[in-house]
Amino acid sequence: MRIVTVIGNRPQFVKAAAVSGPLREEHEELLVNTGQHYDDELSAIFVRELEMPAPDIDLGLGLGGGSNTEQTARMLGALGDLLREERPDAVLVYGDTNSTLAAALAAAQARIPVAHVEAGMRSFDRAMPEELNRVVTDHVSGLLLVPSQNAADNLAREGIADTAVQVVGDVMVDAARLLAPRARADDSPLEQAGVAPGEYVLVTAHRAGTVDDPQRLARLVELLAGVELPVVLPLHPRTRARLDAAGLLARLEGAVTLLPPLGPLAFAALLTRARAVLTDSGGVQKEAYLAGVPCVTLRDSTEWVETVETGWNVLVDLDATAAYAALRQTLPAQRPQLYGDGHAADRVVTAMTRLSP
Repeated sequence: MRIVTVIGNRPQFVKAAAVSGPLREEHEELLVNTGQHYDDELSAIFVRELEMPAPDIDLGLGLGGGSNTEQTARMLGALGDLLREERPDAVLVYGDTNSTLAAALAAAQARIPVAHVEAGMRSFDRAMPEELNRVVTDHVSGLLLVPSQNAADNLAREGIADTAVQVVGDVMVDAARLLAPRARADDSPLEQAGVAPGEYVLVTAHRAGTVDDPQRLARLVELLAGVELPVVLPLHPRTRARLDAAGLLARLEGAVTLLPPLGPLAFAALLTRARAVLTDSGGVQKEAYLAGVPCVTLRDSTEWVETVETGWNVLVDLDATAAYAALRQTLPAQRPQLYGDGHAADRVVTAMTRLSP
C-alpha cells in the first residue's frame, strides 16, 4: 500500500516516530508535515532525537497563526491538492489537531480511506476545538485505531460499527519506552532550568481556552506564581504572544523559570523527574501517567478519563486552591497498565491491511 501520513505538532511527531519505522517495513509511506505548531529548526530536532524519518513533504504554510477555521482551511486546500497529485491508497492521521481534521476531510472528499490513530477519545466538551476535530475525524474514517476499550465504547455509543474499530493500545506507550531511558540519563535540561530531580513542577499551557482570554490568562499566571515548589515552564510561542499582548510576561518571568520550546528528549527528561505536572495538554496528561508522575490538569474535562479514575490526574481548571491541594495529594498505590503493552505500532501496521484496495 501507498500511505500518506499527516502530522503537524509535537505529539504527532512522537507518535509517527513509533509507527513510521514498522509501517515502512510493510508499506510505502509519504510523511507530510503541515507545520501547524513548529518551525523548521524544532522539527529537525524532533526528527534527529526521535530517530525517525524526516518528513518527505513540508507544506511550509506558516500555520502558527490565525483562527482554527483559518488554519484548517489553509491546510485543507493544500492537502486536497497533494492528495489529488499523489493518489495514495490510504491516509493515516493522529490525534485531534487541525492537521488531523484537514487531512481526514481532504481524504474523505477524495474518496481515499482514512485510518485514525487515537480514535474514540472524548472529553464531551464541544466547546473544545479538539473535541470537534476528534468527532468529525472519527466519523469520516474507515479504520478507527483506539488506545483503550473506553475509547471503543465511546464509538459504539455513537453508532460506529465494531468492524471499523480495533483496540491497538496507545503508540505513545511505544514511544515512551524508547525515550524514557535516554531522557532519565540526561541531566542537562534540569541543569539549564536550575532544578533538582523531584523538587519542581513542570508546566505546559497553550490551549485557546487557557490563554486566549486575558482574564483566564491572568488567573493562570497568578496560579503559577503561587506554587510552593519551583516551576519550570517551556513557553509555547502562542502562550508567549498572549502573555506579551496582555502585559503579563514580566509578572510570569519573575515567578517561574521560563524555557524555550523543547525537543522531545529535553522535555521527557524534565517530565520524568518532576514532582508533578501542571498542564492543559491532553498528550502531556498521558505522558505524565506513563512516566508515573502525578498530573494536575488546568481544564474541567479531559479525554483521558482513565487517568482521573485511577487518581493520577486531577481536574482543577484554573482554580488555584484546588491546584495547590492536588499538588499535595498522596500518590495512588497502583498505576494500572491502561494503554497497552508497548506494541501498539505493530498492531497499527497490521490493521492497515484492512484498508487495502
